[in-house]
Amino acid sequence: MKHCTEVFVGIDVSKARNAIALADGERGGEVRYLGEIDASVENMRRFVKRLAAKHERLYFCYEAGPTGYGLHRLITEMGYDCIVVAPSLIPKKPGDRVKTNRRDAVSLAKLLRADELTAVWVPDAGHEAMRDLVRARTAAVECLRVHRQQVSAFMLKHGRIYPQKTGWTMRYLRWLQEQRFDHPAHQIALQEMVDAVRVAKGRMMRLEEAIAEFVASWSLGPLVVALQTLRGVNLIVAVTFVAEIGDVSRFDNPRQLMGYLGLVPGERSTGDTIRKGGITKAGNSRVRSLLVESAWTYRHPPKIGKTKLYRLEAAPPKVREIAWKAQTRLTARYRALSARGKKTTVVCTAIARELAGFMWSVAREIKAA
Repeated sequence: MKHCTEVFVGIDVSKARNAIALADGERGGEVRYLGEIDASVENMRRFVKRLAAKHERLYFCYEAGPTGYGLHRLITEMGYDCIVVAPSLIPKKPGDRVKTNRRDAVSLAKLLRADELTAVWVPDAGHEAMRDLVRARTAAVECLRVHRQQVSAFMLKHGRIYPQKTGWTMRYLRWLQEQRFDHPAHQIALQEMVDAVRVAKGRMMRLEEAIAEFVASWSLGPLVVALQTLRGVNLIVAVTFVAEIGDVSRFDNPRQLMGYLGLVPGERSTGDTIRKGGITKAGNSRVRSLLVESAWTYRHPPKIGKTKLYRLEAAPPKVREIAWKAQTRLTARYRALSARGKKTTVVCTAIARELAGFMWSVAREIKAA
């Protein structure tokens, strides 16, 4: 016979075993630690069923981490509430210096009962697959950057300076192949580093082709296409934004999205004293860095190029209006901030913040269509 009770379950997840704690639903109710159980799917399923046999209402939570969202999907498919918690937003006592699995599980159960936890947005399996593909491409770009830096550092160490301004063109690669060193070990080292650059670049290009292929069949593919009507937003920027942000409708207004991306100014104010500093840099750093790079394109006067023209022709009328409004406003904003003597980094950050707002508007229009 089921007890008419509700319990809040805190789970400290790990690769092999999960620590479990329960908090009774009533205010000041008992909090008890159940111990650790095997983290396999079948064991967790049996554990949830045992709890459901004793309690009428169950609420689960665990921290977001490398174990992913499999446990969340398992619990929700069984018909119970489960949230994945943002680790950086979990309240912690400044003087608490002890961290164990037991303490973490008990703390999660207590905070879940007190409604003090902030949940992250959980993607479905298809969205998570696209996110993993985009992040694999980001890792490939970073790998390519590291290998190129190694070649540049090697050439600088030996006093070989490329006479042209632009590097990593076919002319630059020919120049590298023409270099000769007295010791054959140097020649081998250079060739291996150049080959590493070639392999890393090939990997990046293959991932970009895969992204373009899967976007066409993705449920959020139309949003990716619509975002590319904005200046400075190409396929990679658009698909990264959509893959990392997910459901844009969960943000009630563009300022919430700007805050999520860490593009709003930080503030430390008390009494009559108001202090505002640089941006918070909270939230998703991948999207924030890409938007700042995209903001650099708004230094030019408003103009629709050949590529964007085809994108705009295929877009809905309201999206075209938003794209042109964004271009005219942000280019004027860039000129105004530069005329006031602001640093380029500050100007681009301010433009990126407003660009995020226009992307929010495009997403709302596509969702409403």
